[in-house]
Amino acid sequence: MRGRGTSSNVHNRFQPYRIEAVAVDEFDSGEVPDSVATEVRLEHAKSIIATNQSPDIPFDRSINPYRGCEHGCIYCFARPSHAYWDLSPGLDFETRLTAKVNAVERLVETLDRPGYKPAPLALGVNTDAYQPIEKEHRLTRQLLEVLQAYRHPVTIITKGTLVLRDLDILADMASQGLCSVRVSLTTLDNELKRTLEPRAAGPAGRLKVLRALSGARIPCGIMIAPVIPFVNDAEIESILDAALEAGADRAGWVLLRLPREVAPLFEEWLQTHMPDRASHVMNRIRDLRGGNAYDSSWGSRMRGQGPYASLLSQRFEKHCRKIGMNRRESEPLRSDLFRRPGGEQLGLF
Repeated sequence: MRGRGTSSNVHNRFQPYRIEAVAVDEFDSGEVPDSVATEVRLEHAKSIIATNQSPDIPFDRSINPYRGCEHGCIYCFARPSHAYWDLSPGLDFETRLTAKVNAVERLVETLDRPGYKPAPLALGVNTDAYQPIEKEHRLTRQLLEVLQAYRHPVTIITKGTLVLRDLDILADMASQGLCSVRVSLTTLDNELKRTLEPRAAGPAGRLKVLRALSGARIPCGIMIAPVIPFVNDAEIESILDAALEAGADRAGWVLLRLPREVAPLFEEWLQTHMPDRASHVMNRIRDLRGGNAYDSSWGSRMRGQGPYASLLSQRFEKHCRKIGMNRRESEPLRSDLFRRPGGEQLGLF
């Protein structure tokens, strides 16, 4: 299917029944259409900041202005969350999206609570805050305007070049130590990107983002996420070299994660695009996950286990040392500048 990561609507684990398309008469081939339009549903969210206690990630709060992601990355760990809304983690995840139209109001309400304590807020984690529908809905831009006014620290990770539209806000916040940006750079191969991340920006576009961020003195780096055995793992060193040349000074990596419905979707993608090595890739993934397609255990879910996981980590660390990536500790974002634009509400005594 053109411009989509999958043409399958894998079964929603919460549904007691399955739906299959079949030919009903001699005039109906039962074939999947070659394209599907994106639908965006508008929602009034009850809350906007999600919290977590995971030791594997460097933040405890995040905002996702959208549900689902039009980028269509076949490996996306967030796909299973679509099942909670009676939708498929497959094609539905990238074509049936939700925009939280009252995100700004909910954020202001939260920041204005007397007991709120600021800490770095991750913008766009479960799905990309700069996916294509942001161009029309502008929720990410509006949220950044609020965070700028409150002098609230924010981190962003994205595959989209639309982040450059907000360079004015990001540069101002960065000058106060309030923001940093990470670009997810999975491959330098345009053909692999086309099938793996069909509607995300190409490698050249993401390197352009890094150059612009670096030129504006916005702390920026990359995430090689995910590293996929025998698919893009050979690119680790070349990706780091390209990122450094583009101005990034920080880098990290995450091993491919295949929770719940992502595993069959990824296996189907392998059979479609890399049938000659599909079983080889999945066997290696299982080796890295204790014999399973996925292991959600804290401490190993981001890196895997065993000799091959150690080899990937050693290659990454060795090349970072060689080229000077991650040479300096990144400056923590400031939370002490937080202020409420209308002033603190004084209680009555």
